[in-house]
Amino acid sequence: MSKFATFSAQGQQFYGIDTGEGMIALSADFPQWPTLRQVIEADGFGQLEAASEGRAVTHPVGSFTYDIPIPQPEKIICVGVNFPSRNEEYKDGKDLPPNPSLFPRFARSFTGHNQPLIRPKASDQLDYEGEIAIVIGKGGRHIAREDAWDHIAAMSLCNEGTLRDWVRHAKFNVTQGKNFDQSGAIGPNLVPFTDKAQLQDVELTTHVNGELRQKDRTGRMIFPIDFQIAYISTFTTLVPGDVIITGTPTGAGARFDPPIFLKPGDEIVIAAEGIGELRNTVADEA
Repeated sequence: MSKFATFSAQGQQFYGIDTGEGMIALSADFPQWPTLRQVIEADGFGQLEAASEGRAVTHPVGSFTYDIPIPQPEKIICVGVNFPSRNEEYKDGKDLPPNPSLFPRFARSFTGHNQPLIRPKASDQLDYEGEIAIVIGKGGRHIAREDAWDHIAAMSLCNEGTLRDWVRHAKFNVTQGKNFDQSGAIGPNLVPFTDKAQLQDVELTTHVNGELRQKDRTGRMIFPIDFQIAYISTFTTLVPGDVIITGTPTGAGARFDPPIFLKPGDEIVIAAEGIGELRNTVADEA
């Protein structure tokens, strides 16, 4: 199936199919679905696919900018410390945690593919975290783990950019260090999910300026994706379009000695088998 994207051109936002050579805009054909969130809620990927048949690219490469795929999700929930080697980085002598660490992110804290991550005036400790994002297609509460795969609509990639000093501003929470405007990225598009083999054991990598910094496989997650969905739905109702950011491997810049934080001009590329590549640069806040 095709890859679906949200993008902007000449001050207007569209969604459609990413052909690699450009976009086939389809949003005008489906006014009942203002964004891909409503497309997912209506299980509409197939209708978009059918509508694109025989259609030419409407927006060639260079004439548009990528936006985050789901512009206004109800929830973006991130899973922290979800690979064994990542847990070891904390050097606190503690075994693997019994339950996942979670925190929320707001949509405006993310930008799209090929856009710069913004290093804010408040801190120069912007760091990268390469992750796989999943988008909920079928909502629910108290979702059984054995049913969890049926609740996924699509996959994407995330650079869960973090301001390291700001995650330590308080005793218990990391929210402020995770939510600076445009400090992270999601994209470039949505890849429809059809089978758990697409996520159970795939390679995830992060390169910074061509140097491999992170590499691991989803099969090594402490809390696998089906567990995450079941656990999160225990305390909150998941709805179509919700995004779960599933965890990053070891190798973030903060763990080097001395730390290597992102600076303007850096390029970060996050890749996962079967999903694609998310590419971003870095710029200082204006």
